[in-house]
Amino acid sequence: MTLARTLLRHSARYQVGTFVKTASPHVIEILGHSGLDFAVLDAEHAPLDRAMLDLMMLAGRAANLPLLVRIPDNLPATFLSVLDMGAQGLLVPHVDTVAQAEAAVRQSRFRGGSRGYSSSPRFAGYGTLGMAKALTAGDQALVICQIESPQAVANAAAIAAVPGVDGLFIGRADLALAMGLEDAKHPDVLAAADHSIAAALAAGKLAGVFAGTPAERDRYAAQGVNWFVMGSDQSLLRDSAAAMAHPDA
Repeated sequence: MTLARTLLRHSARYQVGTFVKTASPHVIEILGHSGLDFAVLDAEHAPLDRAMLDLMMLAGRAANLPLLVRIPDNLPATFLSVLDMGAQGLLVPHVDTVAQAEAAVRQSRFRGGSRGYSSSPRFAGYGTLGMAKALTAGDQALVICQIESPQAVANAAAIAAVPGVDGLFIGRADLALAMGLEDAKHPDVLAAADHSIAAALAAGKLAGVFAGTPAERDRYAAQGVNWFVMGSDQSLLRDSAAAMAHPDA
């Protein structure tokens, strides 16, 4: 069982991580000393190319910080590349249907899936694990589907029930836009998020949200949410710098 799966599935408390949007392995190394449970490399919204993701994955291994990747698309080559680097999980954006969830799982799995195999990448110990152990290790990668549209909300229970889907992550900003709103905290958005959270928990899966503050995290934790992404390396840096520049603000 991978470190990420052990942490995320068997901890008595909720898990807290952050998005990483800066192309730097040093950021990962520093976060490894923070006590965070994981980090998510945001390849969807940040300029993280394949070579940089590989370096950041190396830093995650060295710092003992489990890394997931929010992938930028649903191409099989993207799944293959990120998982071969050793990502311990994938955050898959815009999963609206059961078919899309099943495709994400299929592209993340060797056994019963369509992921291509080579013994040479990092995930396989650079050829040292042997095929059977490498397949087992590779098939432990977490698959977390993002719920970001009214269609996805309506299908949340069915998506959460897909074998191999480890959890749902509610993307409230894109959900708001898809609902014709410009406020991620609009009551209709929050109600849709609550519905999706309940669906994930009912299926015994991870229920994830983005939390901007500890108070918001605590409110959702009381609701049963067990997987939080809080801020990003950029917001952590900006807020700390602003506090130093304007200590009385």
